[in-house]
Amino acid sequence: MKDIKNIYCVGRNYALHAKELNNEVPTSPFLFSKPTHSLVEANGQAITLPSNQGSIHYETELVIHISKPYETGMKVDQMVDAMAIGLDLTLRDVQSQLKQKQHPWLLAKGFKNSAVVSEFIPFQGVEACKQLDFSLFRNGERVQVGNIKDLLFDLQTIIEFTAEHFGLGEGDIIFTGTPSGVGPLSDQDKLSLNLGGKEMGTCSITL
Repeated sequence: MKDIKNIYCVGRNYALHAKELNNEVPTSPFLFSKPTHSLVEANGQAITLPSNQGSIHYETELVIHISKPYETGMKVDQMVDAMAIGLDLTLRDVQSQLKQKQHPWLLAKGFKNSAVVSEFIPFQGVEACKQLDFSLFRNGERVQVGNIKDLLFDLQTIIEFTAEHFGLGEGDIIFTGTPSGVGPLSDQDKLSLNLGGKEMGTCSITL
Protein backbone atom coordinates (compact mmCIF):
# COMPACT_ATOMS: atom_id res chain seq x y z
CA MET A 1 0.00 0.00 0.00
CA LYS A 2 1.16 3.53 -0.73
CA ASP A 3 2.66 5.64 2.06
CA ILE A 4 -0.23 7.59 3.55
CA LYS A 5 0.14 10.81 5.52
CA ASN A 6 -3.20 12.51 6.18
CA ILE A 7 -6.62 10.89 5.81
CA TYR A 8 -9.35 13.39 4.94
CA CYS A 9 -13.01 12.41 4.56
CA VAL A 10 -15.89 14.32 3.00
CA GLY A 11 -19.21 13.91 4.78
CA ARG A 12 -22.69 14.25 3.28
CA ASN A 13 -21.41 14.59 -0.28
CA TYR A 14 -24.31 12.72 -1.91
CA ALA A 15 -27.75 14.27 -1.41
CA LEU A 16 -29.60 10.96 -0.95
CA HIS A 17 -27.16 9.81 1.73
CA ALA A 18 -27.61 13.03 3.68
CA LYS A 19 -31.36 12.55 3.54
CA GLU A 20 -31.29 8.89 4.55
CA LEU A 21 -29.58 9.87 7.82
CA ASN A 22 -31.89 12.87 8.30
CA ASN A 23 -28.99 15.30 7.90
CA GLU A 24 -29.13 18.69 6.27
CA VAL A 25 -27.60 18.81 2.79
CA PRO A 26 -24.47 20.97 3.22
CA THR A 27 -23.85 24.19 1.31
CA SER A 28 -20.06 23.85 1.46
CA PRO A 29 -17.78 20.80 1.81
CA PHE A 30 -18.06 19.08 5.19
CA LEU A 31 -14.75 17.47 6.17
CA PHE A 32 -13.37 15.37 9.00
CA SER A 33 -10.21 13.30 9.35
CA LYS A 34 -9.13 9.90 10.60
CA PRO A 35 -5.82 8.97 12.27
CA THR A 36 -3.37 6.86 10.28
CA HIS A 37 -3.91 4.04 12.80
CA SER A 38 -7.40 3.66 11.32
CA LEU A 39 -5.99 2.65 7.91
CA VAL A 40 -6.08 -0.99 6.77
CA GLU A 41 -5.92 -2.58 3.32
CA ALA A 42 -8.63 -5.01 2.22
CA ASN A 43 -6.39 -7.78 0.89
CA GLY A 44 -8.50 -10.83 1.73
CA GLN A 45 -7.91 -10.88 5.45
CA ALA A 46 -10.20 -10.71 8.47
CA ILE A 47 -10.53 -7.20 9.88
CA THR A 48 -11.32 -6.94 13.58
CA LEU A 49 -13.70 -4.16 14.68
CA PRO A 50 -15.02 -3.18 18.13
CA SER A 51 -18.05 -5.23 19.13
CA ASN A 52 -19.02 -3.37 22.30
CA GLN A 53 -19.87 0.12 21.02
CA GLY A 54 -23.07 -0.43 19.10
CA SER A 55 -23.78 -0.65 15.39
CA ILE A 56 -20.94 -0.26 12.85
CA HIS A 57 -22.02 1.00 9.44
CA TYR A 58 -20.22 0.65 6.11
CA GLU A 59 -19.88 3.70 3.86
CA THR A 60 -18.35 2.93 0.45
CA GLU A 61 -16.39 5.67 -1.28
CA LEU A 62 -13.96 6.52 -4.07
CA VAL A 63 -10.60 7.38 -2.47
CA ILE A 64 -8.06 9.59 -4.23
CA HIS A 65 -4.33 9.77 -3.53
CA ILE A 66 -2.52 13.12 -3.78
CA SER A 67 0.82 13.10 -5.61
CA LYS A 68 2.23 16.58 -4.93
CA PRO A 69 1.75 19.67 -2.77
CA TYR A 70 -1.19 21.77 -3.90
CA GLU A 71 -0.54 25.09 -5.58
CA THR A 72 -3.27 27.56 -6.51
CA GLY A 73 -4.84 26.72 -9.85
CA MET A 74 -3.81 23.05 -9.97
CA LYS A 75 -6.40 20.71 -11.46
CA VAL A 76 -7.47 17.28 -10.22
CA ASP A 77 -5.68 15.44 -13.00
CA GLN A 78 -2.42 17.18 -12.01
CA MET A 79 -2.81 16.42 -8.30
CA VAL A 80 -4.13 12.86 -8.18
CA ASP A 81 -1.99 9.89 -9.23
CA ALA A 82 -3.95 6.93 -7.85
CA MET A 83 -7.37 5.85 -6.64
CA ALA A 84 -8.93 3.10 -4.56
CA ILE A 85 -12.28 2.07 -3.16
CA GLY A 86 -12.63 2.63 0.55
CA LEU A 87 -14.92 2.02 3.50
CA ASP A 88 -15.41 4.85 5.96
CA LEU A 89 -16.59 2.68 8.84
CA THR A 90 -18.70 4.45 11.43
CA LEU A 91 -19.81 3.65 14.97
CA ARG A 92 -23.32 4.89 14.23
CA ASP A 93 -24.71 4.80 17.78
CA VAL A 94 -21.65 6.62 19.08
CA GLN A 95 -21.93 9.17 16.27
CA SER A 96 -25.59 9.84 17.11
CA GLN A 97 -24.65 10.52 20.73
CA LEU A 98 -21.82 12.84 19.68
CA LYS A 99 -24.13 14.75 17.35
CA GLN A 100 -26.63 15.30 20.16
CA LYS A 101 -23.86 16.74 22.35
CA GLN A 102 -22.40 18.73 19.41
CA HIS A 103 -19.07 16.99 20.00
CA PRO A 104 -16.48 16.10 17.31
CA TRP A 105 -16.96 12.77 15.55
CA LEU A 106 -13.49 11.32 16.16
CA LEU A 107 -14.62 8.57 18.53
CA ALA A 108 -17.16 7.39 15.94
CA LYS A 109 -14.94 7.72 12.88
CA GLY A 110 -11.33 7.27 14.00
CA PHE A 111 -11.21 3.87 15.68
CA LYS A 112 -8.63 1.30 14.59
CA ASN A 113 -9.38 -0.28 11.19
CA SER A 114 -12.11 2.27 10.43
CA ALA A 115 -10.50 3.39 7.15
CA VAL A 116 -10.49 0.35 4.87
CA VAL A 117 -9.00 0.73 1.39
CA SER A 118 -8.56 -1.55 -1.60
CA GLU A 119 -5.39 -1.62 -3.62
CA PHE A 120 -4.55 1.67 -5.31
CA ILE A 121 -4.54 1.77 -9.11
CA PRO A 122 -3.44 4.59 -11.44
CA PHE A 123 -5.91 7.48 -11.57
CA GLN A 124 -7.57 7.56 -14.96
CA GLY A 125 -8.74 11.18 -14.89
CA VAL A 126 -11.95 12.80 -13.73
CA GLU A 127 -13.94 12.22 -16.91
CA ALA A 128 -12.95 8.55 -17.11
CA CYS A 129 -13.93 8.05 -13.46
CA LYS A 130 -17.40 9.38 -14.21
CA GLN A 131 -17.86 6.35 -16.46
CA LEU A 132 -17.11 3.93 -13.61
CA ASP A 133 -19.54 3.02 -10.86
CA PHE A 134 -18.08 1.92 -7.53
CA SER A 135 -19.90 -0.59 -5.35
CA LEU A 136 -19.84 -2.75 -2.26
CA PHE A 137 -20.95 -6.37 -2.15
CA ARG A 138 -21.84 -7.84 1.25
CA ASN A 139 -22.06 -11.62 1.33
CA GLY A 140 -22.53 -11.63 -2.43
CA GLU A 141 -25.30 -8.99 -2.50
CA ARG A 142 -24.68 -5.52 -3.86
CA VAL A 143 -25.64 -3.11 -1.08
CA GLN A 144 -24.18 0.18 -2.32
CA VAL A 145 -23.43 1.70 -5.71
CA GLY A 146 -22.30 5.21 -6.57
CA ASN A 147 -20.63 7.41 -9.15
CA ILE A 148 -18.65 10.60 -8.62
CA LYS A 149 -20.75 12.39 -11.22
CA ASP A 150 -23.41 12.58 -8.48
CA LEU A 151 -21.17 14.31 -5.92
CA LEU A 152 -22.57 17.50 -4.39
CA PHE A 153 -19.03 18.91 -4.36
CA ASP A 154 -16.83 17.62 -7.17
CA LEU A 155 -13.23 16.50 -6.85
CA GLN A 156 -11.88 19.90 -7.86
CA THR A 157 -13.92 21.67 -5.18
CA ILE A 158 -12.91 19.09 -2.55
CA ILE A 159 -9.21 19.44 -3.35
CA GLU A 160 -9.28 23.24 -3.30
CA PHE A 161 -11.29 23.36 -0.06
CA THR A 162 -9.05 20.82 1.69
CA ALA A 163 -5.87 22.58 0.60
CA GLU A 164 -7.13 25.97 1.70
CA HIS A 165 -8.29 24.90 5.16
CA PHE A 166 -5.90 22.09 6.13
CA GLY A 167 -3.11 21.85 3.57
CA LEU A 168 -2.76 19.09 1.00
CA GLY A 169 0.40 17.33 -0.09
CA GLU A 170 2.01 14.16 -1.38
CA GLY A 171 0.74 11.05 0.40
CA ASP A 172 -2.55 12.52 1.56
CA ILE A 173 -5.72 10.65 0.67
CA ILE A 174 -9.32 11.84 0.49
CA PHE A 175 -12.44 9.71 1.02
CA THR A 176 -14.75 11.60 -1.33
CA GLY A 177 -18.16 10.73 0.14
CA THR A 178 -20.63 7.84 0.24
CA PRO A 179 -23.86 7.36 -1.70
CA SER A 180 -27.11 6.18 -0.13
CA GLY A 181 -27.48 2.59 1.02
CA VAL A 182 -25.27 2.52 4.12
CA GLY A 183 -26.05 -0.13 6.67
CA PRO A 184 -24.81 -2.18 9.62
CA LEU A 185 -22.13 -4.85 9.52
CA SER A 186 -22.42 -8.25 11.16
CA ASP A 187 -19.82 -10.69 12.42
CA GLN A 188 -18.33 -12.82 9.60
CA ASP A 189 -19.65 -10.56 6.83
CA LYS A 190 -17.66 -11.00 3.62
CA LEU A 191 -17.09 -7.73 1.74
CA SER A 192 -16.01 -7.03 -1.83
CA LEU A 193 -15.00 -3.55 -3.01
CA ASN A 194 -15.56 -2.98 -6.72
CA LEU A 195 -14.84 -0.35 -9.36
CA GLY A 196 -16.26 -0.53 -12.87
CA GLY A 197 -17.23 -4.16 -12.34
CA LYS A 198 -13.74 -5.18 -11.20
CA GLU A 199 -13.07 -6.48 -7.72
CA MET A 200 -10.49 -4.22 -6.08
CA GLY A 201 -10.28 -5.69 -2.61
CA THR A 202 -11.93 -8.14 -0.22
CA CYS A 203 -12.09 -8.70 3.50
CA SER A 204 -14.19 -10.34 6.18
CA ILE A 205 -15.41 -8.74 9.37
CA THR A 206 -14.74 -9.98 12.90
CA LEU A 207 -16.79 -8.38 15.67
